[in-house]
Amino acid sequence: MMRIKQILLVFAVLAFSSVLYAQGQAQPAQHQAAVPAPLTEKELTKEIKSAAPETVINDVKQRGVDFEMTPEIEKKLHKAKATDEIIAAVRQEGPKARAQMAKMNISGHAGGPTVPKEQIDAFSAIKGELDPDKIIALVDDFAKKYPDSSLLTYVYAFGADGYQQKGNLDKIIEYSDKALKLKPDNLLCLLLKLEVMPQPQYLNKHEADRDKILEESQAEAAQALKLIPQIPKQTSETDENYQKRLSQASANVHSALGMVHLDLATASLGGADKSELAKAEQEYKASVMSDHPDARDYYRLGEACSMEGKLDDALQAFTKAGQLGQGTMLQAYADQKVKDLKKLKAQTPAAPQPK
Repeated sequence: MMRIKQILLVFAVLAFSSVLYAQGQAQPAQHQAAVPAPLTEKELTKEIKSAAPETVINDVKQRGVDFEMTPEIEKKLHKAKATDEIIAAVRQEGPKARAQMAKMNISGHAGGPTVPKEQIDAFSAIKGELDPDKIIALVDDFAKKYPDSSLLTYVYAFGADGYQQKGNLDKIIEYSDKALKLKPDNLLCLLLKLEVMPQPQYLNKHEADRDKILEESQAEAAQALKLIPQIPKQTSETDENYQKRLSQASANVHSALGMVHLDLATASLGGADKSELAKAEQEYKASVMSDHPDARDYYRLGEACSMEGKLDDALQAFTKAGQLGQGTMLQAYADQKVKDLKKLKAQTPAAPQPK
């Protein structure tokens, strides 16, 4: 149901895992002894081949790696079937990145307040948990125990993600709003909200607030687009990979805006609003420009073009949706759209040629 890439959550988390690691270095030696050594390239490659991606990511977050990412190593890891999320985690947990973060505190600025160890431990337990029900329980427990913690906005983000995994739309919004109240520029929660609010399944449950929800979605999308260029480039990250990461985040926002304008276009009883359809088309075109376009964005693009009477463009979009959604219900829907449009084109008289 949801299209936010796991990599976005990984990026949000790893910035803090390095800080927690750094604060751990200040603990007594007997406490440090319990911390496993960073993963070697050989250990990581072996684990990638034998373990689930979520397990590998969790180990990388907990232990770090003892090498810096290079194009050669990245090729080796991809050959071992590493996902993009694993590559991102490894890139951000190399020695240089962790050493750099060791000079900073949780807020990201030197000289700020230190987070108490019990809060660090509780946060680590949340970010290391995979079961969504347990994540939510840990989040609620943290909020009850540490209502003034500087980590609470990020803890609520995990709560929103836990409800995302469970498909509870109202709770995703509730926990994202809690996080944003504490930190209005919490980009991950803005993205989580934008993934939910413009969608028909959410709007239909909140019909009385439809206009307000769509207006809020546009405002938060504008804020997210301003924040995305401020995402920091990681120490060992190439310019190309950094731009790809920003592009993927922006694609999520443009997808949400496409849905907003498609909703607005079809809200009128007097027929589809052409200006809103044009905006939806442009937003969906922007959303599929990333390295990993979503089949659903192509499908929505096909809907917008079809309603505009751009049959050839609609055919191309639905065809692409079917290709990307191969083996899913979306492929069946897209393939049917292609058949219907081809039939419609065959029945439509050709435009007379100018004399």
